[in-house]
Amino acid sequence: MPAPVRILALATASPPFEMAQADVAAMAREVFEPRFPLFDRMAAVFETAGIRTRQTVRPMDWYLQPQGWPERTQAYLEGATALFGDAAEAALAEAGLTGAEVDIVVTASSTGIATPSLEARAMARMGFRPDIARVPVFGLGCAGGATGLALAAKLAAATPGAVVLFVTVELCSLAVRLDELTKANIVATALFGDGAAACVLRSGEVGFAEVTGAAEHTWPDTLDIMGWNVDPQGFEVVFAQAIPSFAQKNLRPAIDAMLAAQALQVADIDRFICHPGGTKVIEALEQSLGIQQGGLDHERAVLSDHGNMSAPTALFVLDRARRAGLPDRSVLTAMGPGFTASTVTLRRAA
Repeated sequence: MPAPVRILALATASPPFEMAQADVAAMAREVFEPRFPLFDRMAAVFETAGIRTRQTVRPMDWYLQPQGWPERTQAYLEGATALFGDAAEAALAEAGLTGAEVDIVVTASSTGIATPSLEARAMARMGFRPDIARVPVFGLGCAGGATGLALAAKLAAATPGAVVLFVTVELCSLAVRLDELTKANIVATALFGDGAAACVLRSGEVGFAEVTGAAEHTWPDTLDIMGWNVDPQGFEVVFAQAIPSFAQKNLRPAIDAMLAAQALQVADIDRFICHPGGTKVIEALEQSLGIQQGGLDHERAVLSDHGNMSAPTALFVLDRARRAGLPDRSVLTAMGPGFTASTVTLRRAA
């Protein structure tokens, strides 16, 4: 019988610049109201988003200047590489390991393009061995925290004894655009923050949680719900207004099917640990999964303190949940471009 794969450590990292939501709302009004007649109707999103503060890789003044691909890419390369190192070093330190002991590194990031990829750029800082196996993953978006963790767990199971480091870094603030006078861009301005998270996994080790299963569900004909459009200025966010209602209607049947394949039911899960895309998404998740209103408390707290950081956000929630004390069985879940729901089933390690 193969040894169980456990998460030995988990760490999060945030960039240095913090923005109060009230200041972002004032900035957005100054920038967009004179040019976008619908702004007044949308301005309430800054209050209803459930966000108090978020962190970014650049100060607010930077976002008020015209920025194209070269400027956004440079900010991504500098900021994402630094956050990769911060999160990875903290996770390895918690596990009592060094970069030289990592055998496989999985990196999930969808908010910038880096070739060589982030783990290669961080090799000297991290002290990775020259023979480390690198697995960079692009395009998972908000689902990347769950899907990437699942991939890392599968690699750990397939390579008994190997130390697998999973790092996800997203700089969503770089997708905020001054030139896009759209509802989606206003919502992005109200929601997006930057952050990173890292996990260390290994088979047969003692950790805080065992990965007992993982699954994905991609709905057909849903490519227009979430993603990026690309133009000379950078990424333009694609957000469908229907995301909360889609989640409320469609998530539960998908979760039921994913759990059934693991001989589980929703009633067997003590806690769902969810990616908090926004207040309305959190409410939709509670309704869809039959969770008491307000039950996704860690999700609301992370959203309030950090905003929507895309893929790392779910791991920020997992970190709060494990510090509060994980229940016996939990499911980490996130939704992202595809449109896809991704889950990782966890059992508290004895």
